[in-house]
Amino acid sequence: MTTASDASTPDDTAARLPARETFRALYRHFRPHRWTVALGALFSLAAAASGVLQPLAAKTLVDRLGDDEPIMGVLLVLTALVVIGTVIEAAGAYLLERTAESVVLAARRTLIGRLLRLRLPEVERTQPGDLMSRVTSDTTLLRAVTTRSIVSAVTGGLAFIAAIVMMAVMDMVLLGVTLVVIVLIGGAVALVMPRIARATRQSQEAVGEISAVLERVFGAFRTVKASGAEAREASIVEAAARRAWRHGVRTAKWQSVAWSSVGLAVQVSFLAVLGIGGARVASGAISVSTLMAFLLYLFFLIEPVSKLVDAVSEYQVGSAAIARIAEAERLETEPLEAGPVRPAGTSVGTRPASVRFEDVTFRYREDLPYVHHGVSFEVPGAGMTAFVGPSGAGKTTVFGLIERFYEATGGRILVGGKDVRDWDLPELRASIGYVEQDAPVLAGTLRENLVFAAPDATDEEIRDVLVRARLDALVDRLPDGLETLVGHRGSKLSGGERQRVAIARALVRSPRLLLLDEATSQLDAVNEMALRDVVAEAAREMTILVVAHRLSTVTLADRIVVMDAGRVRAVGTHAELVAEDPLYGELAATQLLASAP
Repeated sequence: MTTASDASTPDDTAARLPARETFRALYRHFRPHRWTVALGALFSLAAAASGVLQPLAAKTLVDRLGDDEPIMGVLLVLTALVVIGTVIEAAGAYLLERTAESVVLAARRTLIGRLLRLRLPEVERTQPGDLMSRVTSDTTLLRAVTTRSIVSAVTGGLAFIAAIVMMAVMDMVLLGVTLVVIVLIGGAVALVMPRIARATRQSQEAVGEISAVLERVFGAFRTVKASGAEAREASIVEAAARRAWRHGVRTAKWQSVAWSSVGLAVQVSFLAVLGIGGARVASGAISVSTLMAFLLYLFFLIEPVSKLVDAVSEYQVGSAAIARIAEAERLETEPLEAGPVRPAGTSVGTRPASVRFEDVTFRYREDLPYVHHGVSFEVPGAGMTAFVGPSGAGKTTVFGLIERFYEATGGRILVGGKDVRDWDLPELRASIGYVEQDAPVLAGTLRENLVFAAPDATDEEIRDVLVRARLDALVDRLPDGLETLVGHRGSKLSGGERQRVAIARALVRSPRLLLLDEATSQLDAVNEMALRDVVAEAAREMTILVVAHRLSTVTLADRIVVMDAGRVRAVGTHAELVAEDPLYGELAATQLLASAP
């Protein structure tokens, strides 16, 4: 099994996506909102048009002042252009920002739905914290690149062209001076953009590392404290935070260079135009009003050029986020199937499910050794079957293969006489109750945990299971009863209480097949004896497979499957195996199983 220590990001060696794939991914997020974005672009174009007309109105105003003509009408037009342009621009900006939030919401919903359907091997070799950062942090970077940057590129480009055309109409010489300066500085800006993308991607990867380390620490918080490892873990988080800071500063540096270049281009152009334009006015080639209007257009260029730079910069930032989101989307998922519609607390079918393994082989990855080597056994419906053997024999893997957390490399696995690969996946799992080795309890209330697999379970069904799992006394003494918060991973419950909650949660589902993986290992003798009776009673109604080592559990089994090194070594009752199988006899003697009646 892959552990947290050797888990990795989805693709540690992945570089940024090729431009075509990046545009395709961006369009996929943009497409559902394209008409709203188009409306926002129309508003922005209208605002830009009012800006293009303002220098002309100012030129007319100066000309009328020079000719001693009335200026009231021109002033009203100029004022109206400023006010209308501002209102339209504000409306367009709101529309785009609202749409941007919708893009982020849609991306998060899609990514969350996909991550929750990941195959278990993908989750086990991936840092959960890094996946969480892709949902929270990386999707946020889509906000600008899928809406505002697109509109900025379109409106900025059109406004830039319109201004250049008007400047050409006024004076080609001054336009030539302006374009030379803009092209030279624009070339320098183009060299900066890839650096912004690289620094942003590295910064987001560092943020993912922070999330991964914190998730690891909080997942074993008591162990961290008991080991006195707070300072060491804090230094690891701090190192990741410093990497994020360093790359963030680098991004800010190159973005500052890009932004300051815009101002530099305008200022240099202004000085050149002012000097050359002044000489042309003195020579009579152009009028003062023309020079003033040209200078106004020059300052007007600040906004469209800034929008173009902003669009390219946001694209570089967004492309880094798109690459990380695309990596997560490439992880293998389970098939999306509808699943059965059924009343809560009832499984699909009513008869206990038989289980049969036919020469099953399995390994977790192609580069790892086989865990199962031709495993074969058969469990008829109803009754209890115990799996015993040394650690690493492949006992827990049997349960993972039945649940289709993993796919067998070879052979067949049948549940209820049907190959698990032919089952509808939700229907298969609806027929199975599974109590894991560490009996996980989710943050929330006790009730939410009990009905997690059967959300529509009635109070009567819950109460019945509480009594059977010996949890009724616990619930009665809790101040809020079933509505009591159990804490992160059930931290407010004891180990035995968590196991009983996990068993009760499985029983509420009324499954055809119940899988218990060391489900009583943390129970005291009194509660274990009570749950023995519950398991024995349930075994009359369903098939129970249990991985266990305790005398009390193993001797209750109708049959025992002995596994060793990924193979089934023997099958029989306790008495038969003690007499016939040396390994089982050794395990029995070691664990006092030989004293069983």
